[in-house]
Amino acid sequence: MSVSEAEAFYERQTAERFLPTGYTRGPWDTGSQHAGPPAALLALAVEQRPGARADMRIARLTYEIMRPVPIRPLTVTTRVLRAGRSVELVEAGLAPDGGEEVMRVTALLMRTAPDSVPDVAPGPRLPGPGVVPEKAFFPVPWEQGYHTAMEVRFAAGSFLETGPATAWMRMRVPLVAGEEVRPLSRVLTAADSGNGISAELDFKRYVFVNSDLTVTLHRHPQGEWVCLDARTMVDGAGIGLAESALHDEKGPLGRSTQSLYVAARA
Repeated sequence: MSVSEAEAFYERQTAERFLPTGYTRGPWDTGSQHAGPPAALLALAVEQRPGARADMRIARLTYEIMRPVPIRPLTVTTRVLRAGRSVELVEAGLAPDGGEEVMRVTALLMRTAPDSVPDVAPGPRLPGPGVVPEKAFFPVPWEQGYHTAMEVRFAAGSFLETGPATAWMRMRVPLVAGEEVRPLSRVLTAADSGNGISAELDFKRYVFVNSDLTVTLHRHPQGEWVCLDARTMVDGAGIGLAESALHDEKGPLGRSTQSLYVAARA
């Protein structure tokens, strides 16, 4: 069995091995995953690794997407690059059975001490998900995929418009079957959608694929909803950048960026 039918993005077989479901399928290729679910899976591995300290929290994640993540059984590996008193650096990789590594993350963790310093952060700046409409995903040629696993409500823009957009996103299914969804997983399942919701070029005429993703968080996310206030910039030579301000219903919580390869479709 290579694909799980669980009502989740993944089914855990062992501590390190996971079966993907059809909900991981991205909108571009029937055999490849949207990068959001594997990004969340790698961060989960960092959080759950043996010896993980309860007083450490992920502050930054930098992903390298070496090749499309296939919808096949995947194994996650982790290793500690630096173990300090206040800062840790942890790497996690994802590889299909019998294949080369397809995606990797380097996570920066910082020691936390609640109420040790003043809390300085703005409150909500965007209309909440309860007052904005749900809009259709752009046409996808298969029935099940990331587009059916995520609820999306736009405060500005839409999938069918070009230009900056502001979208609230919520997971309809858990990351791993039978396991509670962690707050960080909710952010990372959504964060890779920044270039999709804020596309400046017609996706029928151009490709704009990200080969990386960096997420930086100044506080721990709360609630089920994550908002991406996203915009894309493109240079005529074929390199672009998508950046998103990340919010939850409490207010801003961080930022994400994606480097884009942009080209005309053949």
